[in-house]
Amino acid sequence: MPTHIKQPSVIEAAGNKPKRIEEFIGRVNSKTAACSIARMTSPSGWVEPGQKPEFDEYTVVLRGSLRVTTRDGVIDVGAGEAVIAHKGEWVQYSTPGAEGAEYVAVCLPAFAMDSVHRDA
Repeated sequence: MPTHIKQPSVIEAAGNKPKRIEEFIGRVNSKTAACSIARMTSPSGWVEPGQKPEFDEYTVVLRGSLRVTTRDGVIDVGAGEAVIAHKGEWVQYSTPGAEGAEYVAVCLPAFAMDSVHRDA
């Protein structure tokens, strides 16, 4: 029988400003380790520490713009666009634009604090 997820769990986010993470599927809300799916809402000027995760992260921007900084450069991902951050590569997310961003992130395997490896 399918598992019906009636509401997400709100997870505390890293970064310099409050960001809302609503985990629908993942280690917290559905006890799923294979994959996590969360809706993120970040304000203008938000930036999180860089990280070198042990998972692939697939991100679809719904509103605004998400900046993805890597060792090789910067990618601004606008509404209707997507980006894939590959496991083992250093990446940093931010929303420098005036309207912030709303986006959906899918992590394979699921996001876990002990596998994200954020900068100090």
